[in-house]
Amino acid sequence: MSASAPKTTLSPPRVLVIGDVMTDVIVQPEGPIVPGSDRRARIGIYPGGSACNQAAWLAYLGIPVALAGKVGRRDADEQARALAEAGVTPRLGIHETLGTGMLIALISEGGERSFLTDRGANDTLSNDDLPVSLLTGLDLVHVSGYALFTPGPRAAVMSLMAVARARGIMVTVDPASVGFLGEVGRDNFLGWTRDASILFPNEDEAAFLAGSEDPAAQIRFLTDRYGLVAVKRGAAGAEVATAQIRLKAQPPMVAAIDTTGAGDAFLAGFLAARLAGAGMEQCLAEGVRNGAEATTVIGGRPPARPV
Repeated sequence: MSASAPKTTLSPPRVLVIGDVMTDVIVQPEGPIVPGSDRRARIGIYPGGSACNQAAWLAYLGIPVALAGKVGRRDADEQARALAEAGVTPRLGIHETLGTGMLIALISEGGERSFLTDRGANDTLSNDDLPVSLLTGLDLVHVSGYALFTPGPRAAVMSLMAVARARGIMVTVDPASVGFLGEVGRDNFLGWTRDASILFPNEDEAAFLAGSEDPAAQIRFLTDRYGLVAVKRGAAGAEVATAQIRLKAQPPMVAAIDTTGAGDAFLAGFLAARLAGAGMEQCLAEGVRNGAEATTVIGGRPPARPV
């Protein structure tokens, strides 16, 4: 069973994003945490999930996109509505007893964040939630790595990835979490993502997967396994590389208030430019510009759809 979407007219998707649907509780303490005592803080509840953020930013940039994931019954319609209002076609399976995933993000004064995660219904994503019919008319399937860290969802996602590649549909992957990569092991993850043409690690994920802190060694290792690699390096910008070409870009200066979703926005900017036929340099430039814009708003999704 799928969540019912509101009556919103959306274009047939060109991109399918697969991954977690989350509710984010974002906490901004007014100073350092005081163990065992109180600290005033600003606390907000926002729609989240890396895959949902990526889909919302793609829609914000004008790309027709659908999101496949799993939610709890209690807020299924609310989650579908939030995606549709962001311009994303929701393709949400429903779990009758588990709740939608939740995340607590603790935001430091400098905008860095730490996460506490309850994956909830996300861990029950199955083949029934990812029918092959989802691939109709697509140019690209993007997978958030969170969907690969649990055996059941992983089997379903890998099956759809393989069908997509067999049909000539580009597959891209974001590793998503160095913590979860450490749990499953780098060789396993590299094997699970063998159908991907582009990998979007951040600098910690690139270091873990390559087994090296040296950026050049990371690029050599990863471009041996993927056609193209785009590494997100936070305030240092980003770089994109193939086996023959390596390009770097610095982000524009902005007044950052929350880095949540910056990597998701980078990915969307890069892929939107690529789908428009741009070269690597322009894709990289659009990625860092979009990622920087994301740090100027609270939460992981765009502030509003352009009109």
